[in-house]
Amino acid sequence: MRNVTHLLALGAVLSCGLATISPVRAAESAAVTSENDTATLITDRDAVGPDQTLRVGLRLQLKPGWHTYWINPGDAGAQPTLDVTASGGATGKGSDIHWPVPVRISEGGLMSYAYLGDTLLPETMALKGAGPVTLHAHAEWLVCAQVCVPESGDFTLSLPAVAAAAEPGKDAAKFDAAQAHMPVPSPFASTLGADGVLTLSGAGLSPTSVSDAWFLPIDSDVLDQVAQQRLTVKNNSLALALPFQKTAKRDAPLSGVVVLKDAHGEESALSVTVKPGVQTQGTSTAAPNTDTAPDAGGWLKMIVFAFIGGLILNLMPCVFPVLAMKALSLARMGGHGRSAQLRSALFYTIGVVGSFAVLGGIMIGLRFAGSAAGWGFQFQSTGFVVAVCWLLFGMALNLLGVFEISAGRLGQIQTSGHGVGNDLMTGLLAVIVATPCTAPFMGVAITSALSGPPVMGLLVFLSMGLGLAAPYLLAAGVPGVASRFPKPGAWMNVLKQVLAFPLLATCVWLLWVAVVQRGADIVVTVAGGLVLLAIAAWLHGIGQRRAIMEGADKTVWLCRGLTLLAVLACAGALTQALREPARAMASPSQQAGIEAYSSERLAALRAEGRPVFIDMTASWCITCMVNERVALDVASVRDGFVKNHVAYLKGDWTNRDATISAFLKEHGRDGVPLYVYYPPHGEGVVLPQILTPALVLKAITPQQ
Repeated sequence: MRNVTHLLALGAVLSCGLATISPVRAAESAAVTSENDTATLITDRDAVGPDQTLRVGLRLQLKPGWHTYWINPGDAGAQPTLDVTASGGATGKGSDIHWPVPVRISEGGLMSYAYLGDTLLPETMALKGAGPVTLHAHAEWLVCAQVCVPESGDFTLSLPAVAAAAEPGKDAAKFDAAQAHMPVPSPFASTLGADGVLTLSGAGLSPTSVSDAWFLPIDSDVLDQVAQQRLTVKNNSLALALPFQKTAKRDAPLSGVVVLKDAHGEESALSVTVKPGVQTQGTSTAAPNTDTAPDAGGWLKMIVFAFIGGLILNLMPCVFPVLAMKALSLARMGGHGRSAQLRSALFYTIGVVGSFAVLGGIMIGLRFAGSAAGWGFQFQSTGFVVAVCWLLFGMALNLLGVFEISAGRLGQIQTSGHGVGNDLMTGLLAVIVATPCTAPFMGVAITSALSGPPVMGLLVFLSMGLGLAAPYLLAAGVPGVASRFPKPGAWMNVLKQVLAFPLLATCVWLLWVAVVQRGADIVVTVAGGLVLLAIAAWLHGIGQRRAIMEGADKTVWLCRGLTLLAVLACAGALTQALREPARAMASPSQQAGIEAYSSERLAALRAEGRPVFIDMTASWCITCMVNERVALDVASVRDGFVKNHVAYLKGDWTNRDATISAFLKEHGRDGVPLYVYYPPHGEGVVLPQILTPALVLKAITPQQ
């Protein structure tokens, strides 16, 4: 099939001639352009020194919908070729192409191994001699979409000479990016059984670290490339059942690339050559993309970090409304005994710690299922954001006296008028509103919790919950603290109503988050739901008061029925709204002077030697918003960025983004905010999660 396709392609070779030639740039040849792509020859250095080693490559900028091929094109296609020679003061010849890992394209019962978008096919060239060099290259490649078009080009690139070894040039970052997608020698022992099962063995392989895997053969006539490769993963081993073709030589060595995909969606490519019946030992390279869990001492440290992080979470702005409600609760109990105070604190703690346990269990479960869920992940769901907005609005109406919360039998366990059900619900609410915030010490603790054994991970989340509940627990438990609060009186009702307004302000913020995620159309659903909930609360309050005065008559049941209908209408409207396609607002990263984060842009800026400030944020992260207002979007810091020529890249994690998730994981974080500063030609420095203008200016100002 491949040969037939190639012959047909060669018959049409002149149908897509070489087109316009662009001006020559320092380390990039004139471009060969067509309707399908643009091709140039580039090098990783803008000049050459004596006996210089160059990386030279064919850069193909493919139009959307078009692709070219790997060394094994698959069931159809043809591999690109590139011949490069150097003449002048130094001479040399390019090596074979170093092939980045391709993507798989399955279409019409055929499998292709291909490259899309901006592709670089690099070679290595060892020059001999000194002086200016002219590179001459001839390349042939096939591009396909609905049709396949063979293309070719001749390229010339002149490089000046320098006395010493030339420094990396402007295109070095492109070669580094291509190198990052090259397969590395497998660190695992490999065997190929007579039944066609390829087995890799070694520490680091497990169902946790490998969620999927596939084999890309170098030769195209060995495997049925479109057939399924059945995967089995156990601790310290994995097995791939390879579907050999009937005509394949089963006793010949098999070479190719094994691609491992972990639970976070990260891929690692391993080059493997194995002969049937003979075990091939792996290299000493550490296993790729495997999470290392702390030892016993490390876990104790993580648990302590989690407790401290939960403790600091009490100082974060997102928890203020709930803490104010608990302060009101303590004040209400000022004239009561310690048993009432301790019971209230205990059930509040149970609500907090239990909610953290459930949240941690969900996050750990999602990680095992292959989802890269991080701290605050639930706020990436517009449905959850709107539900919390409506919940807080209902609680604000309760504080304003529109209706009273009744927790049924649980609420009937009273101690001097204080409901245990209210304490549990307040603990749950504290955890819900705390998750948009990230406190110091929390990042490393959460990352360890999600990458280690589930039991230890749950202990970390329980410790974090205990830290959040600790201040209220101590205030109620230490003799004399709660008793020093003012005696209950009429002033309590005024304070209770005042505390409704921070909750209403939080509703406004959550409405804004929903608009950022889904677009302006969601305003009608959220605001309309608020009106329906207000009506429901008003009717429920009428029914409560009438039930107290006259008993549960028909009017009371009518009020309750209408209340239920209003709540169901809200749920139905939200479900319908979420089915519509999202039309989100422009990302915050599109502000003036700020660029959207991408790994390619970061690599390019670092290759230029320019300092870079990375801001990973989300619209639902209050800590992020506060930092932006008080430490980043201020005149002195903006001037500092301009003065020091610092590039500002912002990653918006409001909605799920695998690229940002990977960057967070790379820096040991599982949530936002994350701030990283890269000095010129230096390693990145992670800044604290709570910023001040002085701290940012100190980080971005070059040291004298």
